[in-house]
Amino acid sequence: MNSSTLAAYLDDFDRRDWQEATPADGTVRFAMVGVGWWVREQAAPAVAASDLCETTVLVSREREKAANAADALGVERGISAAEFRDGVAADAYDAVYVCTPNAAHLETVEAAAALDKPVLCEKPMEASVERAEALVDACDAAGVPLMVAYRMQTDPAVRRARELVQAGAIGDVAAVHGHMSQRLLRDINPNPEQWRLNPDLAGFGASVTDLGVYPLNTTRFLLDADPRAVQSMLYSAHDGFEDVPDERAAFTARFPDGVFASFSASQRAYETGFLRVVGTEGELELDPAFFNRNGSALTVTREGQSAEIGFESVDQMEEEFDYFADRLLTDRPVYPTGEHGVVDMRVIEAVLDGETDAHPIAEPALTSR
Repeated sequence: MNSSTLAAYLDDFDRRDWQEATPADGTVRFAMVGVGWWVREQAAPAVAASDLCETTVLVSREREKAANAADALGVERGISAAEFRDGVAADAYDAVYVCTPNAAHLETVEAAAALDKPVLCEKPMEASVERAEALVDACDAAGVPLMVAYRMQTDPAVRRARELVQAGAIGDVAAVHGHMSQRLLRDINPNPEQWRLNPDLAGFGASVTDLGVYPLNTTRFLLDADPRAVQSMLYSAHDGFEDVPDERAAFTARFPDGVFASFSASQRAYETGFLRVVGTEGELELDPAFFNRNGSALTVTREGQSAEIGFESVDQMEEEFDYFADRLLTDRPVYPTGEHGVVDMRVIEAVLDGETDAHPIAEPALTSR
């Protein structure tokens, strides 16, 4: 492959390849459950900028907190979690976005499913594999769509990278290296009592659950394959991380066809994220990656030729919400599904067991992307 052929690979791409030629008609009204900083600073603004979505209801455990957030964000109504479960204002929204602490996802999704509302649920799905499976069962029993909010899967750079990998642009994949880290207590939330460091609310751990899942899931998406075994090393020593095993974590995953992936994550390290895929004929790199506040850059190298493809700056959350709304409005299946998310939960559980030997992962059923 010469440089002109490589350029052709990079130039031929539709940013929203998931969208029909004729855009969906209509608007999906959301109830957002949870009014933390991610909803206030990321999700709600993304929906406000969308042509396919609007937020009409905010939900929090305390009604006053929900009402105050609704006033601040210009949302029509704020209600309590108890009112939400009782069906209050159910006629004011069409779908539910779940962004609560992990261990509260199940009760919220069960309530949404009982109200016959499609669900967009933040990752990780829940605080344990069993609760994640119960979440899927609730939506299946009610016959409502469930999508897990892996925003990287609708990021244009990641979707382009997946096309290139699947087209053989770097040959057969041999290895993947991925990392994500941030300084949680310094840059995000200085409170050591926050839910991300509370096993009763967050589940298994802190760094793998919240950050390591990004390179893991993105690798699954790029390869269209799931891990068969993992092994890991974990470290926690500093103030604030006494109750979690993974202030820092490193783990290796074995994928089919001899593909090995090594990942690392930390809630107490410089903010950075990248993913590199090495093949028999070249390599592909996403750097920076994973953080919505950074633009994505994609570089492909093959046979001594390198090309970097630039992408217009996009809001990953807006892309994700638009995709979900488009699928609902056109009555097409959503992806990633709950079953897809459960595979990550199994991997996270295995990684945080701290096994030094390969830990097998239950054989998952792959679904169409």
